[in-house]
Amino acid sequence: MEAVKNIKEGDPQSWFYGWENAGNRVLERADKIQDRISKGQAYLRAHNYLRTAEFFLDPDDEKRQSAFDKSVKVFHKGLDNLGVKYEKIQVPYGEHKLNAIYYPGPAGADKKPLIVFVGGFDSTLEELYFVIVRAAYERGFSVLTYEGPGQGSVLRKQNLGFTPEWEKPTKAVLDTFLTSHTKHPKMILVGMSLGGYLAPRAAAFDKRFDGVVAYDVLYDFGEVAERTVPGIILWLEKQNYNNLIEFLVKIKSSFSPSFSWGVKNGRWTMKTANSVETLKAFRTYSLESSAEKITQEVLILAATEDHFIPLKQVEDFKRKLTNAKSVTSVIYDRASGGAEHCQLGAQALWQADFFDWMKRFEKK
Repeated sequence: MEAVKNIKEGDPQSWFYGWENAGNRVLERADKIQDRISKGQAYLRAHNYLRTAEFFLDPDDEKRQSAFDKSVKVFHKGLDNLGVKYEKIQVPYGEHKLNAIYYPGPAGADKKPLIVFVGGFDSTLEELYFVIVRAAYERGFSVLTYEGPGQGSVLRKQNLGFTPEWEKPTKAVLDTFLTSHTKHPKMILVGMSLGGYLAPRAAAFDKRFDGVVAYDVLYDFGEVAERTVPGIILWLEKQNYNNLIEFLVKIKSSFSPSFSWGVKNGRWTMKTANSVETLKAFRTYSLESSAEKITQEVLILAATEDHFIPLKQVEDFKRKLTNAKSVTSVIYDRASGGAEHCQLGAQALWQADFFDWMKRFEKK
């Protein structure tokens, strides 16, 4: 509340300074704390505030990179002080490098399925720790998190945009990991947000995975994108009135900070030159042609009031999973507390269903 009270509506610079100040205050305190656990927890809070600070800045704002670098450094300080075991892994990917972090579980974790976790459209590698790693460790699992093209430091430091062929970065990560680590008896791939497309797409082409989780469902990113633009834009696109589209997009962006952010972030992450190119790029992120290639066990999570993804995509996806070993879907409503995108504010809900679903793999 202290951070947001000085933020002006529609002003990303005030957002940045509000959260940066919050992060710096906690960081200054963390440096002075003697107790190792309290110190580590404070560093992680500072990391989260600093990561939040850069979120709405324009991609070419010079403050974005420095804030991101600082947040990553503080994140690792937090893990080190808390005594969290982890291994940073660099993954060759053509002329580029992808990044992964392996979090080994407690004794006996190598006998249990390995959880492989990837984020989504605006994810960072570090945030994945908070989503699943601690919960998995408490239940005896190891976790391999990774970021691919279009995400985190791969985007910020190498300017590498997304690819709909997510099996390629996933294969690179898994190949590199398995060259120096013993293969677990089973592996489960979990994708968060846009990862609800990325993970199933990768699993369709990589049978080393025994199960895949769409957290939450994202069957068709093009449909999601089209819901955010006025219908006149789609009509103009068919008529090839691209200049008029850019004019209208500029007008709407001036009135809607979230729309403006989506437009700029879309071009940045997809490496497109204009809004029409971005929309066409989004449409390539569909599971329509690859879902039938998924032969693993599938868990689909969804929320009734997801502000991004229409609930109908659950049934759209299920109808195409004709060769999956099994399909389980869980839908969270308002009464459950999990009706928001990726059960924001209610992680215990999806984690309970996920780890119950995981038990089938432990028994086999």
